[in-house]
Amino acid sequence: MSRKSIKKIVDKETKKEFKPKRSDKYSRLRGMKDILFDEYKYWDLVVKKATDLSTIYGFNHIDTPILEKLDLFERSTGKETDIVSKEMYAFIDKSGDRVALRPEATPGLVRAYIEHGMFNLPQPVKMFWLGPLFRHEKPQSGRLRQFFQYDLEMFGDSSPVADVQLILIAYNFFSELQIDAQIQINSIGCKECRAEYSKKLVEYYKERGKRAKLCVDCKKRFTKNPMRLLDCKEPVCQQIREDAPQIVDSLCDSCREHFIKVLEYLDELDIPYNLNPFLVRGLDYYNRTVFEVFAVNDEESETDKRQSALGGGGRYDELVELMGGRPTPACGFGIGIERVINKIKEKNIPIKEDRDNYIFIAQLGEQGKRKAFMLFEELRKAGFKVRQSFTKDSLKVQLEEADRIVAKYTLILGQKELLDGTIILRDMESGTQEVVDYKKIIFELNKRIEGNKN
Repeated sequence: MSRKSIKKIVDKETKKEFKPKRSDKYSRLRGMKDILFDEYKYWDLVVKKATDLSTIYGFNHIDTPILEKLDLFERSTGKETDIVSKEMYAFIDKSGDRVALRPEATPGLVRAYIEHGMFNLPQPVKMFWLGPLFRHEKPQSGRLRQFFQYDLEMFGDSSPVADVQLILIAYNFFSELQIDAQIQINSIGCKECRAEYSKKLVEYYKERGKRAKLCVDCKKRFTKNPMRLLDCKEPVCQQIREDAPQIVDSLCDSCREHFIKVLEYLDELDIPYNLNPFLVRGLDYYNRTVFEVFAVNDEESETDKRQSALGGGGRYDELVELMGGRPTPACGFGIGIERVINKIKEKNIPIKEDRDNYIFIAQLGEQGKRKAFMLFEELRKAGFKVRQSFTKDSLKVQLEEADRIVAKYTLILGQKELLDGTIILRDMESGTQEVVDYKKIIFELNKRIEGNKN
């Protein structure tokens, strides 16, 4: 390497910045995102909240493969849905199998429920899932081609209470992250309800040339699945639907009673919600209760809001049987992690980083470094939040690192301390330091930390 080239590579100690040439050859794929160091304080917060709530409400953690058989999603999600027909990453692998990167979580969880005979477990079976999903859609704010989702699913319970518990958890998730949330909710009934309602809907769209004004996709939906007309995001289609009949007026007695009980529980729990008669969700397997979650006071158009729901879910009582299992009522929801994080940033919600009582170990000389290694392991195993920078020799650089991570105390080991059997304990906030007996360092740290708590 030439001297000229070497000069371009900068040692961090010189405080110069190395700026590599930009090359699109190895840049990220469109719609994919790196999660960098500073971003993880948000991820840790959101994932911890999801995990804690799921555990408290009795949901068990589960994971499923990223790659599944293509038929799984065609059968469950529906061939005519946008997810399967337009957005799914599907291909034939080297064995000749038709496979797909999972575009949503529920079908894989239903497969796991059936394949592992979970109907033999005490019901309901409550699942907590968190992982990446893949959809080839237009990247925009809150929408990525690889994105992460938090899912809860409940199998084997048909009561309205199950629906309410899921909505309550979703609402608590946002509230405890300081995001004011509102639930939009509807009931799309059962097969019988929808059959009757679809006739009324078709008649409505036949009136006065409404069908001719629909977008290209909705003209296809008109014959294949009329209820999907209500789910379209195109402004012209949303305008046409404004006077469409509402499905709640066509619910059978059983579905109406189920929905009324759900709303009564939500009223009792003081969970804010809006009845949205046009909410149907974009998936074929839903029945009865469906809901979506939005942040309150978002200054967006209705179209933008529909595209930026923070989460949603509902009941899917026929999906397990459709996939080859026993008839099993089920319900669930999914929440987009990136959208939640974006909302936290947008609202400038403060993130408290868990940096209380960091202990930093600094060292001087080869022998000091070796002893510091041993001390680090001893303190770590004793439960202290201990940090170090053993690759650095300069005490000044090490103390700068201790300042950067906001360490409470720094322990300094040098040649003199090794000979004396002591160690320097430095209070990083006041700058004062004292020499203490090396053998009593754990006692001294505990005394100071407990004293600060009191």
